[in-house]
Amino acid sequence: MKKIALIYMGGTFGCVGQPLSPMPAAQFLPQLQNILEPALDLDCLIAPVIKDSSACTPRDWLELVAYIQTLQLQGYQHFVLIHGTDTLSYAAAVLARFLAQSVNMVVTGSQYPLLTAQGSALREHSDALDNLNLALSQVKQLEAGVYIAFDQHIFHAQSVLKQHSTALNAFVGLHAHMDFKQTHQPYHITARDLACADAFRCLNIMWQPLSMTQQVIQLKQLCQDAPDVLILQGFGIGNLYADDSLIEVLHDLYQAGCLTLLTSQVPFGALDQRYAVSAWTTHAKILISDCASHADLYAKALKIYLQYATLDERRAHWHEFTSI
Repeated sequence: MKKIALIYMGGTFGCVGQPLSPMPAAQFLPQLQNILEPALDLDCLIAPVIKDSSACTPRDWLELVAYIQTLQLQGYQHFVLIHGTDTLSYAAAVLARFLAQSVNMVVTGSQYPLLTAQGSALREHSDALDNLNLALSQVKQLEAGVYIAFDQHIFHAQSVLKQHSTALNAFVGLHAHMDFKQTHQPYHITARDLACADAFRCLNIMWQPLSMTQQVIQLKQLCQDAPDVLILQGFGIGNLYADDSLIEVLHDLYQAGCLTLLTSQVPFGALDQRYAVSAWTTHAKILISDCASHADLYAKALKIYLQYATLDERRAHWHEFTSI
């Protein structure tokens, strides 16, 4: 099928009023269709979940993946998704990890609403229509995979970071023309996956310059009720200073069922363990991130969590799905 499935999931793009609030999707989509070029061959569809993107959960995005997989069975191959910008990078990374190259998909959104406050006309000085037109124009031109369209740029979905809260150039990442190791194999979502996603616990800690005693005390508190995944954001190229007490508590977290991942606070550039200060990672129960962005690390952790039942299996298979 050549027709594009345009899926609306909410966000600033569809907001009206002052202060802004979402227009119900059933009212917004007819307005959107009247604005779009009549010659466009597309179907406007409502996502399974419509909500502010800051409130999105793993289950919301997996329900979206399942919905897209159902549409694929109906013959759709090209998809454009309108999503809120707060967690757009996370949504796009999850879609890329789970749908892989089974689709041609572009995710977009906007910093300003499409319509005026009254919801009756196209708003002036908005990036919404430009971003959507870019996505629609590119979705059939790009190679299979998932991308983000924003401010006249097309990025690989797994590489993107939101860099500004209000500017139109809100996102940065690897451009679509650059070489990138995309996920190849899609993952079919089941009812079990949706139930498990509700229970997924992922905690991120941005490492701060504290005494080792305080670092260890804080991590020991986690051992009492450990998350499924703990992401430690170190400095520079992934550096953390560690002594025997830190390594011991990381072993304790592993025994408590926690997969610990080391990444960096620096948004771009691969991790590098050449410095002696990071040699401890080979002795601790910790894995090094091989993902293209923080959102991609989250998406990979979610997929590994669903795909493998035990911590040992998750560790053993982690590096089979690298994106750098």
